Amino acid sequence: MGRIASIDILRALTMVLMIFVNDLWSLQDIPAWLGHVESGVDGIGLADTVFPAFLFIVGMSIPFAFENRRKKGDSNKDLLMHVLLRTIALLVMGLFLVNGESINAEATGIHRLVWNVICCSCFIAIWNAYPKTMNARVIHFVKILACITLFVLAVVYRGGDDAGSFSPKWWGILGLIGWCYLVAGVVSVFAKNNIKVIAIAWILLALLSMLWHAKMVPSFLHFIPHSIIGGTEAGLTMGGVLTSMIFRYYRSRNDNKTLTIFLAGAAAALIILSVITRPYWGLRKLGATPAWLFLCSAFTIIAFIIIYWIVDVWGKDKWFSIIKPAGTDTLLTYLIPYYAYTTTWALGTSIPAFMLYGSVGLIKSFLFALLCVGVTWLLTKIGVRLKI
Repeated sequence: MGRIASIDILRALTMVLMIFVNDLWSLQDIPAWLGHVESGVDGIGLADTVFPAFLFIVGMSIPFAFENRRKKGDSNKDLLMHVLLRTIALLVMGLFLVNGESINAEATGIHRLVWNVICCSCFIAIWNAYPKTMNARVIHFVKILACITLFVLAVVYRGGDDAGSFSPKWWGILGLIGWCYLVAGVVSVFAKNNIKVIAIAWILLALLSMLWHAKMVPSFLHFIPHSIIGGTEAGLTMGGVLTSMIFRYYRSRNDNKTLTIFLAGAAAALIILSVITRPYWGLRKLGATPAWLFLCSAFTIIAFIIIYWIVDVWGKDKWFSIIKPAGTDTLLTYLIPYYAYTTTWALGTSIPAFMLYGSVGLIKSFLFALLCVGVTWLLTKIGVRLKI
């Protein structure tokens, strides 16, 4: 089965939304439901549905990516190595960016925004898909220099009021994706195309989410990253894998009607599970509760159904051409805002005050997201494409 355009479009829309909601901090007088719900509060805003959607889509891509690799001759060992290297890359990127959030600029000697740009530039240097015509020695030199730069940054880093050292305070968005990808990837390698194994894995993660919140997970297991042992975030990614396998089954039979009914029924069942579990642990992103897992999975499935009919069934993929780079070069798109914020700071420029309020501000943030996609497109045209 070839590349599914609707998954790319769904990923692109999610990334555009992610940049949009991440820029809302710069605005005032905007609807509260657009942002994140504060810690401990029962409920979610639009921003609280974006990251779980992305985790879900990461899982949706796995069956297709692994199928293509197997067609090229990759063994289980090759796939496991790919999963491990990709996980390490995401963890490294997440670790450096999250340390930048709490950097002590005075003690380190580097401003937070400059730190972010240096880190992002090193990421691009290390994981760029260089043209085959480029001199191999030059590529190796650039990659080694970038690795040395990151090492030096980690050594000189001082963070927080106590000027603490470089450490995984938390893994950041990219790191969390890495841990979830590790679980879903490893399970998918050994499950191959056995949908029953994938379904069991999702059920176990959903149960683990509930056990974690019921404080029934043994303490000796708490050393495992929360994205895994908490069950919720890894469950989102595994749910994406399961959805794709169901999709492939009906798609191969060209049975869009049954596919739609089945996925819509699954979304309805997940919403019911969210309603059932919410009274026990609440509906919270920051708490990564089971209700959040079920509801956001349902939202993503519904969005996928709609986009699938528009893009793959009715062939209206051109409607989304403007955001397509965010779906095919997603990681690069994610890094672009770091450059944008740093450039604005370095030039000493500021956005007019009237553009930071209400509906005008929202338009500004949306156009900013589209600008980041446009920059990504330009960079890909000159040979910058991240591949991990």
